[in-house]
Amino acid sequence: MNTSQANASPLIEKHTIGYVPPEERHGKVRDLFTLWFGGNIAPLPIVTGALGVQIFHLNLVWGIVAIIVGQAVGGVLMALHSAQGPQMGIPQMIQSRAQFGSWGALLVTVIAGVMYVGFFASNIVLAGKSLHGIEAGVPVPIGIVIGAVGSGLIGIIGYRFIHILNRIGTWVLGVGIVIGFGYIFTHISTGDFLTRGGFNFAGWLATVSLSALWQIAFAPYVSDYSRYLPANVRVASTFWATYIGCTIGSTLAFAFGAVAVLAVPPGVDAMDAVRQATGPLGLPMLVLFLLSVISHNALNLYGAVLAAITSMQTFAYRWVPTAKARAVLSIVILLACCYGAIGASTNFVGNLVDLVLALLVVLVPWTAINLIDFYVIHKGKYDIQSIFQVDGGIYGRFNPQALIAYAVGIVVQIPFMNTPMYAGPVPKYLDGADLSWLIGLLLTSPLYYWLASRDSHYRRRQAGASVGRRTAPTMSVSKADS
Repeated sequence: MNTSQANASPLIEKHTIGYVPPEERHGKVRDLFTLWFGGNIAPLPIVTGALGVQIFHLNLVWGIVAIIVGQAVGGVLMALHSAQGPQMGIPQMIQSRAQFGSWGALLVTVIAGVMYVGFFASNIVLAGKSLHGIEAGVPVPIGIVIGAVGSGLIGIIGYRFIHILNRIGTWVLGVGIVIGFGYIFTHISTGDFLTRGGFNFAGWLATVSLSALWQIAFAPYVSDYSRYLPANVRVASTFWATYIGCTIGSTLAFAFGAVAVLAVPPGVDAMDAVRQATGPLGLPMLVLFLLSVISHNALNLYGAVLAAITSMQTFAYRWVPTAKARAVLSIVILLACCYGAIGASTNFVGNLVDLVLALLVVLVPWTAINLIDFYVIHKGKYDIQSIFQVDGGIYGRFNPQALIAYAVGIVVQIPFMNTPMYAGPVPKYLDGADLSWLIGLLLTSPLYYWLASRDSHYRRRQAGASVGRRTAPTMSVSKADS
């Protein structure tokens, strides 16, 4: 891909869920580092990182160790999904049709869409509260609308603009959070900064799980932001750029939350702790985090819209979604989220986070199936044409092996769950630690491989994929949008 072609790519993205042909690929692998580094330095990961010392009563050392372990493990899964983008040139949820079938993938796509909407709505509430905290004269509902509109404009413009903003944000937020750490460590006002809390295995496991699940939550849409890269980009290059960017950015944000709450007296809310602990830098830090959450939240809106388009196109298979359709759906989802966020209770963010934690239980088996199918079974070779056919082509409408493994993967997690919506019997013996995600991964992966390997239809699909075309499908979105 030459420079002139890359520079000629339009700022407003014209593709929706269609295959990105080789001549329209652009960008560099390093863009993935800046996207995921800058996008993770934001209020929500800071608040989540503080939970290890606030809720699970770990001290600073054990809290940070748990954060690092969770990010390192969860980041592997997240980055393996990202590496699929340049190889396939299609969004992650569309690619799921190759594992579950054209109709079988619908359930996972809808669940992913609900999760994106949950994250988007949570973040616009945080944006509204942050804006109110910066300027008391701005009511929270007005702040919510401002945050939503900002994210909406970025999401409508799309892929390239999101990357541009995060290239800038990486430097600004990276420098900002390093300065914030420096100020806190040189102005600690509490005598128990290093001794508050301690070590308990259950709390440590729970913090590891929260940290890992933060990364896994990106899995259903991470390859949406690598699919425009040239097809000759190496899998390892995509993996490491994503992995290093996302794990370092998330770890810094999580650790910043833990450090901030330990630097102030107990009982202070995480974001209030950030403002207090950073002294005169508090207001500029909140402004930076506000801009970050608006920028990063565009990814959630973008993912929700692609999931909605994928779900609708499953039935309206003659419909060729355009950039205009993506813009209209973005506005509809944005308005619905604003209405719900403004009219809901004061515990809106808490309730949505509870919902997202429950949804992760049903996304973990999907992650296992997708990765085993891509890297072990098909080795990245799929028939792109079949993925866009209404009957699923060689993949069919339903893949029983994937659906069976998926159902079992959900069921085996239930006894190990500990979410506000449901708690299984096992966590009470682990002081509340939720290991359902780990059980789901460890059991679903070998089960799906065993079921797929024994199926004669799978062998025919694999043979068909090995000779399948990796060119733009007949329902090419690029032609319709040009």
